[in-house]
Amino acid sequence: MAALAWLLIPLVAAVGAAIWGGWASRNRSTGDVAELAGYARFRDAMEKPDAGSDAA
Repeated sequence: MAALAWLLIPLVAAVGAAIWGGWASRNRSTGDVAELAGYARFRDAMEKPDAGSDAA
């Protein structure tokens, strides 16, 4: 019975590795459109002159 327990350990590890491998290689196509649009808004905001900079 102890030998069967020792054989189950690598089997469980292999199943866990297969599940993790499938999860890690999934298609993560969330799209960069929203991130690029946010970066463009940030860049535009940084290029605008500050309205209160010459008041001081």
